[in-house]
Amino acid sequence: MRKSLIATAISASLALSACSDDKSTNNQATTDTAPAASTQGQAAMNKSATNPLLKPSPLQYEAPQFDLVKIEDFRPAFEAGLKAHVEEIAAITKNPEPPTFDNTIVAMEKTGALLSRVARVFFNLASLNSNEEIQAIQGEVAPKMSEHNDNIYLNPELFARVNSIYKHKSKLNAEDQRLIDFYYDQFVRAGARLSEQDKAQVRTINTELAKLSTEFNNNILDSFKNDVVLVKDKKELDGLSEEQIASLAAAAKGAGKEGYMISLVNTTRNPILGSLKNRELRQKIWETSANRAADTNGPLLVRMAELRADKAKLLGYSDWASYVTADQMAKTPQAVYKILDDLAPKAVAKAKVEAADIQAMIEHEGGDFTLQPWDWAYYAEKVRADKYDLDESEVKPYFEFNRVLNDGLFFAMQRLYGITVKPRDDLPVWHADVHAYEIFNADGSSVGLFYLDPYAREGKNGGAWMDEYVSQSHLLGSKPVVYNALNIPKPAEGQPTLMTFDEVSTMFHEFGHAVHGLFSQVKYPSLAGTATARDFVEFPSQFHEDWNIDPAVIANYAKHYQTGESIPQALLDKILKAHKFNQGFDTTEYLASALLDMEWHSIPAGTRIEDFNAFEKQALAKHGIDFAPVPPRYKSAYFSHIFAGGYSSGYYAYLWTEVFAADAFAYLKEQGGLNRENGDEYRKHILSIGNSQDLMQAYVQFRDGEPSVDALLARRGLLTK
Repeated sequence: MRKSLIATAISASLALSACSDDKSTNNQATTDTAPAASTQGQAAMNKSATNPLLKPSPLQYEAPQFDLVKIEDFRPAFEAGLKAHVEEIAAITKNPEPPTFDNTIVAMEKTGALLSRVARVFFNLASLNSNEEIQAIQGEVAPKMSEHNDNIYLNPELFARVNSIYKHKSKLNAEDQRLIDFYYDQFVRAGARLSEQDKAQVRTINTELAKLSTEFNNNILDSFKNDVVLVKDKKELDGLSEEQIASLAAAAKGAGKEGYMISLVNTTRNPILGSLKNRELRQKIWETSANRAADTNGPLLVRMAELRADKAKLLGYSDWASYVTADQMAKTPQAVYKILDDLAPKAVAKAKVEAADIQAMIEHEGGDFTLQPWDWAYYAEKVRADKYDLDESEVKPYFEFNRVLNDGLFFAMQRLYGITVKPRDDLPVWHADVHAYEIFNADGSSVGLFYLDPYAREGKNGGAWMDEYVSQSHLLGSKPVVYNALNIPKPAEGQPTLMTFDEVSTMFHEFGHAVHGLFSQVKYPSLAGTATARDFVEFPSQFHEDWNIDPAVIANYAKHYQTGESIPQALLDKILKAHKFNQGFDTTEYLASALLDMEWHSIPAGTRIEDFNAFEKQALAKHGIDFAPVPPRYKSAYFSHIFAGGYSSGYYAYLWTEVFAADAFAYLKEQGGLNRENGDEYRKHILSIGNSQDLMQAYVQFRDGEPSVDALLARRGLLTK
């Protein structure tokens, strides 16, 4: 996923922010702290002088000085950033000159350099290296940022200036019109046209939502730490490799525990379930995962859904889903429900066929029980092995992390876009496991900086995502500084990192987000890189997934980590044939979560939900996707995407954009596949434009037509014969 910078309720405030070389603004923010007359004031000034967040980083492209930033730097830096941004916005609002595009819209694009710098470093680290102190600061800052956002977008004087420019936008060029449309929509959708009484209600709702979202996310982080399964007897781990067992022992030791510690991943399923023979342990792991954070987050998510419905009504919408989709490509919830409901019967039918095969395998092995969710992964692997003679433990030695990264991902990107990747060990990083790189074009010019944080650890959010520390902008003269976060289990010290095929696909997926940010060639920061509609932003990432199975690519990286021998063709053929295996399960669990998201956000204002578990069950049954062996990928209590990550009424985007991704990939395969000509066309029409053009028109220019669902059905193995 492309992770939003901060929680939905406060992210809009940073849409006005951008990294800038405006040193005068930053100097003012640095020195304007406390009176110098007192000893306390002098101490405050001394701290300001050593706070690296209060001035632009001297590192290349203003990459953060992770080696110098301390937790205690954030509170004063936020205070200074908020103060500076308020003054900058006030100067625009009070400008006695008639409003123009330059003195209002462009001026706003140049504001907030200090606040943006502080917020990007803090909120990214809150996802990557959280602890109790960071969580405490997050709880303090979220409502302040929400209030700051409201003070900007609900300011009638500022909106009057924007509205005046919007009415005469026809005189502007296309990109400038796109920017004024963006600002006008932001103001209107925030409530700028509401009465003062309704604005006050919106402010109250936004503040509460910001607090609840932060609390929801912190509860999940606590769950990663507390909801672990500790195994005392090594015999219970039968089915795992010695490397996996050593990793679990190391995890327990690192947490100060005895035995073997099994940590949860962010989804309902857990990869370890595919190997464990002990059914009771599988059930314990699954139930611990499926029921996590229910007590703490259940009341929060219900309140958030109700508040969003109330806010939507104030803004003139029937429900939150209608409000959200109005400025997305989908436009309406009905369009979303149509694509989800059209696919759901096919997915469930496929899942039931897969379930029958799994039940037959259970009975073949003497099992006297009915398939349950904790059995699926384990017996699915047996069915996979039976159907394709494929053993995951036989595959993983050919997917060693460094070879996949360098000879797979970077090799494919060089073939497609002509880029080269240079390690930058001189740049400070936020954790010892993080790798820093500089990306170069074929002509030797620098594109930007890229960081990779590959391993799971305590204090790091689950899942995988991309985000930015610095966004590209011609207006500000800034080049992109982006990162990918993965959650690959870290092996025991001295052991290689052997990846599953899914983890390989995830690495390619997230780098698709990275190049979307890196290749941006846009003037205005608010329209740059991945700042697109949510139901477009997953298109580039999903498009890049399939390059990992391109014959030239997989032949280059799939080599045994010990012998260096290429993966045998027979084994490779099995992997490729098995690529669509279990797609009924994968599609059903995804659709269940996407429909849950839409149902939570389709409730009208005034709805009061007494039991979130009952609501969840009813929602799944309503759409015929309540197939017990295949639960939602994310149950509501840990559905971070929609309750803490900015994807409310937007989780459908992964499927919506997969239509584009599958169609685009199939088209390029027809045009010759992995070559520079194709890559350059895709980069020009899709990756470089950010949100500076109409996105569907951009796709039509690239593809010479709108996308078809046929390639998606083929990709997921759901075509009916």
